[in-house]
Order: sequence, then structure tokens, then C-alpha cells
Amino acid sequence: MTDSLTDFLSAMHDLLGPDWVNTAPDTLYRYGENTLPGGNRPPAAVLYPSSTAEVQAIVKAANRHGVALHPISSGNNIGLGTRSAMQAGQVVVDLGRRMNRILEVNDTLCYAEIEPGVSYQALHDELVRRGNHLMSDCTSGPPQGSVLGNAMDRGAGYTPSFDHFGAICGMEIVLGNGEVIRTGDGGMDSSRMWHVSKYSFGPALDGLFVQSNFGIVTRAGIWLQMRPPAMKTFHFSFPDDADLGDILDLVRPLKLTNLVPSLFRVANDLWLIAEHETHPEYARTQGRTALSDSARRELQARHGLGAWVASGAVYGASAQALDPVVDRIRRHFCKSGRARYISDEEADALPGLSTAKSVFYGIPSSQELRQCKWRPGGGLTTFTPGTPLVGEQALRLQDLARAILARHGLEYISMWVCAARFARGLHQIVFNRENPEERQRADDAYLELARSFAEAGYSVGRSPIDYQALHFGQLSPEVRALQAGIKDLFDPRHVLSPARYGLS
Repeated sequence: MTDSLTDFLSAMHDLLGPDWVNTAPDTLYRYGENTLPGGNRPPAAVLYPSSTAEVQAIVKAANRHGVALHPISSGNNIGLGTRSAMQAGQVVVDLGRRMNRILEVNDTLCYAEIEPGVSYQALHDELVRRGNHLMSDCTSGPPQGSVLGNAMDRGAGYTPSFDHFGAICGMEIVLGNGEVIRTGDGGMDSSRMWHVSKYSFGPALDGLFVQSNFGIVTRAGIWLQMRPPAMKTFHFSFPDDADLGDILDLVRPLKLTNLVPSLFRVANDLWLIAEHETHPEYARTQGRTALSDSARRELQARHGLGAWVASGAVYGASAQALDPVVDRIRRHFCKSGRARYISDEEADALPGLSTAKSVFYGIPSSQELRQCKWRPGGGLTTFTPGTPLVGEQALRLQDLARAILARHGLEYISMWVCAARFARGLHQIVFNRENPEERQRADDAYLELARSFAEAGYSVGRSPIDYQALHFGQLSPEVRALQAGIKDLFDPRHVLSPARYGLS
């Protein structure tokens, strides 16, 4: 341990108290582990602040001592890095342990003010306790994931409020230089509109703190939805891989007209089945080859699924009012001659679709975490390309990804989440992290996917920490230089999470 780090941690003991500065080996291991091919990244220490003032004091001390910090919310971004710092030896600042308060719920204007440690489950439970009149969107990832942390990484859900950063209104931020600012109308000390007016006087600063290392967001407002009296999901199973193009072309008019206000989840067979099954050929092949087509067909037949299932939801005043809407959507999909309709009630019996129902209703679910067990060893890294909502383009990307993964002996486990003009692909690369050869294949597969998609003109939305420098390098020199200049302005000593999203 360097003298500067020793002096910094001594100052942290005085500031936070000894109970909230942790250097125990088991703690450092737990905060350094992840599911990625690149290996664990143990921090030098873990700090647990309880307030914005303490975060500000930590950042100022880090500037004095030249210590690199890595702030996290709950550290549940599995497949992207979990709690791991960008580099081993950074000091993790865990905002989730003690800064986990729901500071306000405004029933009249439908918003909450929250700290970074507030999870999807905690916010959902609080809204239920208050009468279940309001609902929040959630991901299909861990229920203990941070609402604010996901928004700051530009994550998304599935209900009409799927855009998590779009739902944020008014943030409190500790900059890398130790100053504290409030965005939006919070920039005026006497403001009564901080969490209701996104666009106030002057430049909007909020977006600068998404997927960046310019500051630490310590609280924010988030807009909620009024819970509708009735909700109903619908699902359509398609038999073949090549149906993906037709599915997206069918989705597009339903979203452009907003007949379907939710996003669409277009999940492939293994995305759904991996919640309930493990790789049936792994023991025989030792995981060296991807699942065979015959084994895939057996799994599809066993679970009553096709190659793809498209799912969405509608919301309204009553179940009776929703029936004709669902019937119209059913006729639209079934005119293709390829779709098999699965009702809201039937979905409960099919793998993966109960998870879809849950998140469309704004209820957190842990079911998709079981995908990590598809292969032994707990390895998972997530590739997140986008595509315009044009079936022909998505079909080419599917063919490209399947071929790359097959070359590396890995399965295509994918879901496309579709808005009106755009779809985000979630490609889960599941591998045996305890097998060095398989871990290398997973790393090689991600690198080939990232480079091939970029060459074709398709970028990612989020990135595992192993590959953030790669994706940063795919941006234009002008964009990289501008981001680096902002970093120098807000964090001149570069103490906040060096290397996050490619910025040192």
C-alpha cells in the first residue's frame, strides 16, 4: 500500500468511522469479482458514505492524495462488470449500502426522489405499501439493481416509461473536483420545480453524467406512472430463425402508431429456455461446440416454443376495454401465417414468458439471472448492439452474430427490445469462467462481434468493463477529444473511475 493510499484511508477512518472503511480480504474479493472473461479486479478498499456531504469529502480527499475512486450504486450490473472497479487497486465508493433512502414520493405529480441505493424491489414495495396507485418501470435483471444506477448507465425497461434516464428529472452531483451541483431547475436554490421540469434555463447538463466519469450522482428525481386499472400481455411464437426480419417489420407500425405503448421483447428460444434448462450437450462436448440444431429443436418441442417469441403489453381502463385491442394486434401478427398466438393466461406455463409478464406489469423479477447457469462456471458477458427497426437489417445482424458465436463454440442467446424506430439487441455470451480455454473463446467472440458490427455501422449501447476502451476507440477523434476535455474540466486530477467508458 502506497503512502498516499495509507494517508487517504486514515483520513477516511476519521471521516466515516472505522466501521465504514473496509479492507478485509474477503470484502475486497467480493467487490472485485465479476462474470466477465477478463478476470476479477480487487479494489484497495471499500468506503460506505451516508450522505452527499460525505461523498464530497471523500472526493476532495482523493484529490489531495491522488487516489482513484470507483463509485457504484448497488453493483448488480451482471454481465457488464458487477461491482468491479475499472482497474484493480481503485477504491470502491459503495453508495448503495447506506445511501438507500426514498426521500420523497409525490402522489400528486407522480415522482419520487431517491438515493443511489434504492433498488427496483425497494421502490416497488414502497409504492405498493402506499396503496399501489403508482408504478415504476424496472429491468428484467436483478430486483436488487439500483434504479438510479441503471438510469445513469442508460439502461431501460419495458413499460411505457421504459427510458430510465428519460424518467430522471433533477440530479444532485458531486463533481470530480469536489464541487456539488444540482441540474435543471435545481440550479436555482429556491426552486420548487426541481423534479418536475426537465428543461430549465441554459444548457441541459444531465446527459453529461450518463455513462461517464465526470461526477457522482448522489440523488435524483424519477418520474413514476399511474398504475392503470387493467394490463394485458400478448405473445407470438414464430418457428424459424429467419422469421426475425418479419417480426420486426410487424412490430414497427404498432409502435409508430403507439397502438402498443410498451416496448416489444423479441426473445429467441434459448433466451427463454435458459431460465429453466442447462446446456444438454455440455458434458459430452465439454462445451467446445455450440448446442446442436437437433438439441435446440428438442428443447423447443419440449417447451412449446418456436425460434422467436415477440411479447408486448397494453394498458387501459378495464380488461374488457383491452380485449378488442389485443384482438387487433393478434390479427396483425397472424396475417403473416407464421405466428402462433399465446395469451396472457397461457404465458404463465411457458419458460421465460412469466418474466416478460412481470416486467410489463412493473414488477421486478429474478428469473433471467438463471441464464448464468446455462453453462457451468458462471461466466456471462453482454453484447448490446442496436439496429434500425428494419427487418432486413436485423436479419443480417442475426446471421452475422450466429456465425461468429458458432465459430467460437458458443450459443446465440439473444433478445431484441424494440421501440418505434430502433431495436437494442441483448446478446448474452454465457461461458464457463473456470475453464481458461472457454474463457478465452468468450473474449475472442465478444471482440469479433464488436469489431464486425462496428465495421457494418452498428454500435453498442452499453459495454462490459473489459471492452470499454475498445468501444471508446471506435468513436471519432473529435468526439473523444471533446469528452476528454470535459473530463479535464470536471475532474482535473482524474480521480473518478479512471478508464470508465474509455476516459482515463
